[in-house]
Amino acid sequence: MPTSATTAIHQRRSTLTPTEQRIAAHVLSDPSRAVEHSITQLAAASGTSVASIARFTQSVGFSGYPDFRLALAKELDRDESARQRFQVSAGDVDRDDDAVTTVRKIAFAEASAIELTAHQIDVAELERCVQAIRAARRIDIYGSASSGLAAHDFEQKLHRAGLIAQARTDQHLALTGAALLCARDVAIAISHSGRTLGIVQSAQVAAGAGATTIALTNNPESPLARACDLVLVTAVSESTFRSGAMSSRIAQLAVLDFLFARIAQADYDTIADNLQRTYDAVTTHRID
Repeated sequence: MPTSATTAIHQRRSTLTPTEQRIAAHVLSDPSRAVEHSITQLAAASGTSVASIARFTQSVGFSGYPDFRLALAKELDRDESARQRFQVSAGDVDRDDDAVTTVRKIAFAEASAIELTAHQIDVAELERCVQAIRAARRIDIYGSASSGLAAHDFEQKLHRAGLIAQARTDQHLALTGAALLCARDVAIAISHSGRTLGIVQSAQVAAGAGATTIALTNNPESPLARACDLVLVTAVSESTFRSGAMSSRIAQLAVLDFLFARIAQADYDTIADNLQRTYDAVTTHRID
């Protein structure tokens, strides 16, 4: 069950019915007010029915309205404490915010993205991904735009560890590379929405070639998640200035760091040696 009600809504919003979308919009417009409502009051306020509210809460990952309402209340308490720590008020970055307020709001949002992702990560699934990557002959990593940056970052980490990895951020190279994979290989597909056509297709081609496929996405119900054997989920709520680019990338990088640290721990001596050797190789190219 998700620990963040609003993040769960953002993650699954694209899969909701029109009626559920209306409930989602109402809750997200004023979570503090929504949490005070009984299920009957929320149905009336959103112009829906009690049955629709019950279906909505299940669609976003909760067993029912009581669990959803409790998670929302806990989330609001956590947010208030965090906002006090970062010295920011409620709300997204506003056009009239000064530089100090803007920096604090972005820091709050990105710290929250990492914290929520860490709380909600499926550790057992993470470990399955680690084992698959460690055993792989070759690792292909797919990502475009912002997710492409995360793909290149993970490629660099795996390369320095001594693993054979390639980031494929060009759609044609991703597809042709995926077609050449086999059962000894792993394909990691990164997409915040989980609906980027080229990334989903590359994962499907890799799966068809027999490779183990891993999705890294913010939407556990997305086409990408359904296409892959293993799924790692970030927990990011998008906003005006951070849509699919900033907090999402921070959360993706955090999950990839979780993966890399566990891989390095499992093969500590070998990878520590490889990291040192690659570090030593580049030190001669610096100006003292």
